Amino acid sequence: MSTRPRLIRSIPFWGLVVVSLATVAGGWFITTDKIASMTTTLTDGTATGVDVYVGQSIAQLGGILIGAGIVGILLALGIAALSTLRPHAPVEVVEPIDWDSEADTIDAAPERTDAAEPAVDTEVDAPVASR
Repeated sequence: MSTRPRLIRSIPFWGLVVVSLATVAGGWFITTDKIASMTTTLTDGTATGVDVYVGQSIAQLGGILIGAGIVGILLALGIAALSTLRPHAPVEVVEPIDWDSEADTIDAAPERTDAAEPAVDTEVDAPVASR
């Protein structure tokens, strides 16, 4: 089962957001620049055919770029909303811990190999004083 990274770590998602914002900013700049240029030349009477007709086409291109950027931002928001509905994969434990294993305990007594001598317990268990 392949697992996908969380959305916050997804490079394509952030690429979509950055490119969409850049497209909106670029379209906004082109539109406002051309409309300001056309307004200035038309009001002072120095407008040429190129300023008027080409300026309109370029301003329209800027509007199209703004629209495309807004569609990209809406797609990113939709993807972010849909990613919350996707169940996250459970974390797999590589090796479960065996809490009953005596090999991992520090207090485990070493096993005696010679059976001739009986094990003698020389320690006396004294009660521990509570504080």
